[in-house]
Amino acid sequence: MSDFIHLQTVSDLFRLFGLNTPVKHPLVAVIDFSRFNESVMEETKVSADFYCLLFKNYNRNYIKYGRKVVDFQDGSLICMAPHQVIEMDYDIELSETMLGWGLFFHPDLIRATSLADRMKEYSFFSYEIAEALHLSEKEKQILLDCVRTINAELGETIDLHSQAILVSSIELLLNYCTRFYARQFITRKTSNNSVVAQVEKLLTGYFQGNRLKQQGLPTVKYLAEQVHLSASYLSDLLKKETGKNAQDHIHFHLLEEAKTILLSTDKSVGEIAYGLGFDYPQYFTKLFKQKTGKTPVEFRSLN
Repeated sequence: MSDFIHLQTVSDLFRLFGLNTPVKHPLVAVIDFSRFNESVMEETKVSADFYCLLFKNYNRNYIKYGRKVVDFQDGSLICMAPHQVIEMDYDIELSETMLGWGLFFHPDLIRATSLADRMKEYSFFSYEIAEALHLSEKEKQILLDCVRTINAELGETIDLHSQAILVSSIELLLNYCTRFYARQFITRKTSNNSVVAQVEKLLTGYFQGNRLKQQGLPTVKYLAEQVHLSASYLSDLLKKETGKNAQDHIHFHLLEEAKTILLSTDKSVGEIAYGLGFDYPQYFTKLFKQKTGKTPVEFRSLN
């Protein structure tokens, strides 16, 4: 049976990695992976109360995320939200196979700051590991400089300014990650266009068939599973390529179907709403007016 380790504190983190250096701050840590001096046993599952950013160069696969074995090129960044789980896949000496750095920060560090309000904007924390950020040499150096600034601040005595400096430094790093992910979407435009086409085909087939009546409205999760991406990554990809996120694409096909029914049948708005998978007709009416500027009744009467 595999072991499970949950890390609650920075001290727990240091113990896992076999680091004997003193804890500099109770809510933040920067770790140099090349300094590991203990092995991690096969099938050990690890989760943490922290946000984790892991930049690594591996000689071979060594962790699993969900059911997927991580298989990267050198120089990729993994971003994980609290309580996500990774699984060690090999009984190896980490110092012999892994280089890079890890930044770990607890939600309590940013609580009641503007960064806490912005964290939901950093959707890459919800991406699958297979959707990691692959960095150029210049981008690697920019993130490394940010991490070195954070680490240098951790070496200072904690005072009234420590939190503000650490939080602003972390926010700068996250903003760079957002920029670099935007670049990655652009450089993968050909494969992204294929995903857009797949999504359109899926939605067209879904609304033209009987699945709407049988299964209700398609969800973003459903679309993501069909194209083998995470929901967050798919929405960001579609937003970048088309200006509309995944939910917007679903709503577009839904409303096109609703318009067709309104103009080709005499069904009531309630009947149409239920037929389109809405539990409450008023939700359908609200969405229809929000997207078209007219209520379903107004749309029908004007056409």
